[in-house]
This record gives sequence, C-alpha cells and structure tokens, in this order.
Amino acid sequence: MKMLRFRSPSIRSLDQEILCTIRLLDDSEISCSIQRDTKGQFLLDHVCNHYNLLEKDYFGIRYVDPEKQRHWLEPNKPVVRQMKSQQPYTMCFRVKFYPHEPMKIKEELTRYLLYLQLKRDIYHGRLLCPFADAAYLGACIIQAELGDYDPEEHPSDYISDFKLFPKQSLKLERKITEIHKNELSAEKLHPFASCI
Repeated sequence: MKMLRFRSPSIRSLDQEILCTIRLLDDSEISCSIQRDTKGQFLLDHVCNHYNLLEKDYFGIRYVDPEKQRHWLEPNKPVVRQMKSQQPYTMCFRVKFYPHEPMKIKEELTRYLLYLQLKRDIYHGRLLCPFADAAYLGACIIQAELGDYDPEEHPSDYISDFKLFPKQSLKLERKITEIHKNELSAEKLHPFASCI
C-alpha cells in the first residue's frame, strides 16, 4: 500500500513577504511589503503616514476582485484573506465617505484629497447632478486649478482643455465659463468651494 505524503509549508514560506501597490488619488503609487497575517489597517496607516494625514476617518483602501466588483479592505482582517486576485496586490486609496459638514474639516490636506476624489467621481460619472449644479461644480474645479478668471490668460474655449464630465457639452462649458468669470473669485467664492 502506497502512503500519500503531504508537504507541509516551511516556516520560510509562511514568512514570505507579499508586495502591495496602492494607487493614490493623484494616480501616483506607493508600494509596501506585508506578511500573510498583516491586517488591512496596516495598509491604511501606511498611506496616511505617507501623506502625514491626520483626519483619516474619511478614507479607506479599496480593491477590485476578479469579477470586477469593488470592495473596501476591512481593517481588522488579514489582507491575504480578503484578496481574491493573484499577487502582487493592487489597491486604491479612496474617500470612503464625504463629510456631512465639510466646513468642519481642519486640515488643508484632507480638503485637497476630498477635492481629488470629488473631481474623479464627477469625471467618471459616479456623482450625478442637475445641469446647474454640474456647471457650478465645474467652475469650482476650474477656480481651484487656475485661480481667478483672467481674460488675457483664458481664451474663449479654455474650459474645453479640461475633461471634467463624461458627457461634457459645449453648453455646459459655456455655463462653467460664465460662472468662473462672473461668480467665482477669491473674494466672492462660495463656502463650498473652499472645501475643494
């Protein structure tokens, strides 16, 4: 009678490091190595330390499974047990939820990261809004990117250089230009725009 022998994993393979790449909101990436028992909180802390981010509660690490479903990495569970994809792991640092009262955000960095997420959500069509709100948000993004409207620096079609919305029409671009020109400046800026 032949006996089956199972190979037990060596201690060395249990301690093998696993490479993780995390895409940030500005599309740059940072990498780190984890162990098999490293929990999700370690990766979130790693990114927050990279940024020196104090207001961490709005953010999380997201990953996409092989069926293209998005999931939030659970901080109290080992990363390896949550990931269904092959190594090395790729994840994204994202805003998990927008603040209920944006004016209470203390750190400029937090506002900037929220702005990057907002801009991304608008561009990918995940944040839907009526035409007037879309035009105002677009104008706030332009104000944040370019500053006050300057007729010498901004030609009539300067908005078309920015891809802000998935279906960006000429009508929307004209309205954004009008708002940027007439309503938004450092003195007249709506309180919401100070959050982005």
